[in-house]
Amino acid sequence: MVLTSTLLMLAATPAAPPPDPVLRQLAETRKFKNGTPNTLKMDRSGAHVFFLRSAADSPVQSLHVFDVDAGQARELLSAEALLKGAAQQLSPAERAELERQRVAARGVVSYELSNDGRTVIVPLSGRLYRVDVAGLLGGRTVEQSLKALPPSGALDAKISPDGKLVSYVKGGDLYLLDLASGKERRLTTGGSERVTHGLAEFVAQEEMGRYDGSWWSPDGKLIAFEEADTRGVETFTLGDPMHPESGWQQVAYPRPGKANAKVRLGIVPVAGNAKTTWVKWDAEKYPYLTQVKWPRRGALTIYVMDRVQQHALLLAVDPKTGATRTLLEEQDPAWINLHHLGPERDGDPLPLWLPDGSAFFWVTERNGAPEAEIRSVDGRRLGSWIRPDQQLVRILAYDVAERALYYQASPESPDLVVMRVRDGGNPERVVGQPGERVIVGGMIAEDGPTRVVSIETPSSLPDWSVFDRGGRFIGRIPATRATPLRSPAPEYRKLGPQGFWSFVLRPRDARPGQKLPTIVSVYGGPHANHVQSSARELLDDQWLADQGFLVVGFDNRGTPRRGREWERAIRGNFAGVVLEDQVAALQLLAQQVPEVDLARVGITGWSFGGYAAALAVLKRPDVFKAAVAGAPVTDQRNYDTFYTERYLGLPDAPGDVYEKNSLLPLAPGLERPLLLVHGTTDDNVFFLHSLQLSDRLFRAGRVHQFLPLSGFTHMVADPVMVEALSRRTAEFFRTALGGGEPR
Repeated sequence: MVLTSTLLMLAATPAAPPPDPVLRQLAETRKFKNGTPNTLKMDRSGAHVFFLRSAADSPVQSLHVFDVDAGQARELLSAEALLKGAAQQLSPAERAELERQRVAARGVVSYELSNDGRTVIVPLSGRLYRVDVAGLLGGRTVEQSLKALPPSGALDAKISPDGKLVSYVKGGDLYLLDLASGKERRLTTGGSERVTHGLAEFVAQEEMGRYDGSWWSPDGKLIAFEEADTRGVETFTLGDPMHPESGWQQVAYPRPGKANAKVRLGIVPVAGNAKTTWVKWDAEKYPYLTQVKWPRRGALTIYVMDRVQQHALLLAVDPKTGATRTLLEEQDPAWINLHHLGPERDGDPLPLWLPDGSAFFWVTERNGAPEAEIRSVDGRRLGSWIRPDQQLVRILAYDVAERALYYQASPESPDLVVMRVRDGGNPERVVGQPGERVIVGGMIAEDGPTRVVSIETPSSLPDWSVFDRGGRFIGRIPATRATPLRSPAPEYRKLGPQGFWSFVLRPRDARPGQKLPTIVSVYGGPHANHVQSSARELLDDQWLADQGFLVVGFDNRGTPRRGREWERAIRGNFAGVVLEDQVAALQLLAQQVPEVDLARVGITGWSFGGYAAALAVLKRPDVFKAAVAGAPVTDQRNYDTFYTERYLGLPDAPGDVYEKNSLLPLAPGLERPLLLVHGTTDDNVFFLHSLQLSDRLFRAGRVHQFLPLSGFTHMVADPVMVEALSRRTAEFFRTALGGGEPR
């Protein structure tokens, strides 16, 4: 009898789905991040471009260099050479740093480059390694050019301007290592797990785009460092329930309305035992240290902000006394955005000082949209180089020989182009032609003619090319990635009088006019555009479309690149504006695209997109018939201070704003299929969010599905899990909406 039951059970088990080569390729290549150059840096002269890259079939990265004169690239250093076959080990602190930066690669994932490009410091498996680049390029072997440094457990290593010293954090304190003698000195005392010297606090890394906690003076004689005291911050317990034997970790996590880390900035001499000089500003009124900049020439500057992020000061610091003077102030009745430099998501902070230190560039939104202005050393406004109507996205660099400011602009919402303005004159397009849909970035050598430009289109992955100042092509930073078996084929539309930007992805061999179950791919949150001219951002959605769905996406109010009023429309009202605009855009699209089936609409997203997806089926079941919500913030009171308070204010403010933007009160009204997905060790949107919503739904008798991802954080990078989750999502929508057979 037992045997018979077992056989019947086995017979009823559905067969494993056949392999899908496109999905498998997407998962195994990490959406083609494997083999794509990243983390590009140049020495000041522009003679060499350094970058990280893995093989096409591996996430394990190595350090490479492109020789501009020769026009060729070579591998400098691999993790295998450093570890000599040993497995890579990451401490909890290192894992947390990588999580904040959304880095899923392994091997060499970061490096520090000296100004002259002759020395590289690589952190790996809790150790630091010094690489003599000049020796390697001159023909010496890796063994001859490599030195393992004494300290272990070092974090946030920084090389001195002259390349002779390295600072780092160990045990909560700042240390210094002389590279020639190997001698280590402790620069600060009193550090601990809850009081750190030289590390950025959680909200600085997660929300401000500031990962640094220490800064060398340009002459190499002083180091500024952050002291972060989290003893008053509430702690969460983080661990994997499937592996309780691995232990649990206490992490400081500041929730809205509760205590933040107490932060101050100290300046310590590199030589001798002089006391720390503490920088003086009104930290009670301006508790957030959002940006620190110590340029080669120009003042040490800090940008401090009040708790509700409506008032900020840019201060110049006297390193000898710690005294500060105000260069400028920003005010906004909604919130103040932080602006960064460079081609990456979170680049160097502003201000951008001229090479001689005589003035600096600053980005403000006080006139309705981002504007680049130039200011004197005392903060006096000298003029505007990029006007508010010129679609500035971010400044890239200043070329002193051309007297030109290079910047990214967004003439049309899905696109980015590189522009140049000379002496505050008329902007001219440098990269990205009218009619092309491209995302481009770039970097310029500080003291040389080298330019590196990245171009990505909706159907091609990013490539980096090297040019000289005159525009002569020198070479391409080589990629080793695989070729996609299926490239995205998006259609872009601007919808209605509001001008919602949208994309449409169809199944392969779709028949014109045939109604298809429609899935809204959503993010919807601030500071990110979901509709982009980016192949990489569309790969997952194209695969889902090829399962027999019409996949569409929209940028609602609250997203960037459309001016201050558009972006700040979500102030205090996530649950209203975001959903209203997604519904309006969907209905407008249906008027233009007959294949949209308004009777069969699903929605899916992750993080803020997970919140928006769950909100959609809970609040508008008449429009959205099913949702997959990944890592949703279900109760805004349980997310972090800096993000949530920026948009919703403080929890005790009048109007019950947090309750109105929570998913939990809506739980009893669920009447459509909902799949919740969440990593159990997520330290950004904690697992408690989905647990809370599931608990409310269960208590209200509302049927739903809940998929916990054991041991995973806010990123799901494991290829097996990525593939399985994509299949589960497609099957969920196929069951809930009907149809949707792969083509």
